[in-house]
Amino acid sequence: MDKWKQKAKTIIKSELAKQDIDYPQLVVLLEKISIKEDNINLANKINRGTFSFIFVLQIFKVLKIKNLRLED
Repeated sequence: MDKWKQKAKTIIKSELAKQDIDYPQLVVLLEKISIKEDNINLANKINRGTFSFIFVLQIFKVLKIKNLRLED
């Protein structure tokens, strides 16, 4: 299970890095679609790697990600 948590958080973090978006900026973007998170809670959630697929979809929506490559 830990490898899946690692993969999940790595995907989110790499997508944020590609767009040069930090957690405070992500909080603002999520607020635009009525998702309330604070910086600490958001960072903890992502760093644990245990979040819902709904949360992933919300992040992908605000980052305007349409496709995701899961394997290299």
